[in-house]
Amino acid sequence: QVQLVESGGQLVQPGGSLRLSCVVSENIFRTNTMAWYRQIPGKARELVARITTGAIRYYVSSVTGRFTISRDADRNSVHLQMNSLKREDTGIYYCNTVPPLMAGSREYWGHGTLVTVSW
Repeated sequence: QVQLVESGGQLVQPGGSLRLSCVVSENIFRTNTMAWYRQIPGKARELVARITTGAIRYYVSSVTGRFTISRDADRNSVHLQMNSLKREDTGIYYCNTVPPLMAGSREYWGHGTLVTVSW
């Protein structure tokens, strides 16, 4: 059974920090590049950070220097440390593989975790 369970999202003020976590099925975690994606209302889901099995990281320019992705092999989990949060970081954050997992002909996504950056 596929497991992608995100957590950690909440309301935070601009300039604040959050740490997101995602528990992943072991067989998926150990053999795939993992990523955090986000979906902002009215926009398509975008990849914001990814990390290979060898811990090579990539960040989209809008989060470079503020977000850090990591993976914990002992817990089959992926984390996203988000600092200096901005209003435009508001959205639903999902973890998934790169490319995203497929269930038949459709992409498989977890429920995501909502991050709201606001006063």
